[in-house]
Amino acid sequence: MAIYNKVRTPCIGVCSTGIGDNVCRGCKRFAHEVIDWNAYSEEQRRIIAERREGYLANAVRSQLEITDQDLLFTQLRHQQIRFNEDENPYCWVFELLRAGASQIKDPSEYGLMLAPVARGVSLVEVRRRIDEDFYALSEAYYLRFVAPGLKTA
Repeated sequence: MAIYNKVRTPCIGVCSTGIGDNVCRGCKRFAHEVIDWNAYSEEQRRIIAERREGYLANAVRSQLEITDQDLLFTQLRHQQIRFNEDENPYCWVFELLRAGASQIKDPSEYGLMLAPVARGVSLVEVRRRIDEDFYALSEAYYLRFVAPGLKTA
């Protein structure tokens, strides 16, 4: 049996479910997941975390490529940026961008290379695109698989 670290809440303090969003614009959880988080088992939390991690990694991968994971790891530690070492390294990239996209002049110094669609675009804009795509993936899943089950006749 694998040993897992406790799943922490992904809340970043920017919740939009209170204003009627079905998917939180901050953490990308569904409204019922935000509400019921404290009642969930670790397994239920892990399922949510894995879904979010997959969507975020895909959104980051569409804009950036990790060319040197060790350098990325070293820079995150050196810059004292909080990230979850157990997550996909592409999730680490998003934490880096959230912490300092406007201060990074050369992504290669962090073991990163811009994807062709992101070349010539500021890292602040890349971060915005990633966040937008992360939200769109979460919302699409919600609309396709969750919302139909919530509808009553």
